[in-house]
Amino acid sequence: MKNRLHFAHLPTPVEDLPRLSATLKGPRLLVKRDDQTGLAFGGNKIRKLEYLMADAREQGADTLITAGAVQSNHCRQTVAAAARFGMGCILVLFGDPPDPPDGNHLLHYLLGAEVVFTHRDNVTVKLDEVFQAAQSQGRKPYLIPYGGSNTIGALGYVNAMLELAEQNIHPDWIVFPSSSGGTQAGMLVGARLSGFNGKILGISVDEPADQLKATIAKLATQLAESIGENRTFSPADIQVNDDYTGEGYAIMGDAEIEAIQLFAKREALLLDPVYTGRAAAGLIDLIRKGFFEATDTVLFWHTGGGPALFAGKYQTHLLG
Repeated sequence: MKNRLHFAHLPTPVEDLPRLSATLKGPRLLVKRDDQTGLAFGGNKIRKLEYLMADAREQGADTLITAGAVQSNHCRQTVAAAARFGMGCILVLFGDPPDPPDGNHLLHYLLGAEVVFTHRDNVTVKLDEVFQAAQSQGRKPYLIPYGGSNTIGALGYVNAMLELAEQNIHPDWIVFPSSSGGTQAGMLVGARLSGFNGKILGISVDEPADQLKATIAKLATQLAESIGENRTFSPADIQVNDDYTGEGYAIMGDAEIEAIQLFAKREALLLDPVYTGRAAAGLIDLIRKGFFEATDTVLFWHTGGGPALFAGKYQTHLLG
């Protein structure tokens, strides 16, 4: 596989969730703590950035450029990696900026990001403008795609599945939030390499299932090819549930509020309003509907995002 910079706190632990399992009267529940990967409150993107940062350095880059929402976990982790390795970072953000900055957005500035705002439907154009402007200033920019989800970044979750096997953890199901597709694509390829026989279920945060499955299948196939594995993935190979997208991306509803409160009060485990809160809401509903067998072991892969809890737009809902 490609070169990698080792700065994540790995392996992340796997913990039992007995009180939550008892409350839900469901299967055995475990959690994989990728909220503990280190570096500016951690999260799943740190695994991807180990490979992306190595590639950026090999190309002689001095500035990282990426995009996301105002409360983006990916952007927070990217600018943290830039600071860690002495690079500049430009973030192209969409959404209404909080005044004063809070949550992840506060950390964007604290970690030294240069921030450019745009509309969500203009992100691709603005990214190109920012990249060209950086080059014209004599900088050497490196573009990281949304969510770090390309064949380089997804290697982080190939490695994560190998890590899980080394921990001798063999759940029947892995459940987690899926959005830009890189985490799930990496898991699928890693599952093949590690001999994982369980099922990998992404709870869509925002995309229709058919669209997300197609994205993941394409990326997983490209990823396998990039590491010399002759494996092809089709949408039929991908498990995605899009029943829990609610009112849209980053809009927290009753289901997410319940999930965040339940995980906190039963297991002292903090979820975020956008990704893990939504995936946990899906997990809770599926347990209540009897989707899993009573004898199953279900691993919830915690992808991080805790700083978003401190965004003012969510606080009144969580405490109401």
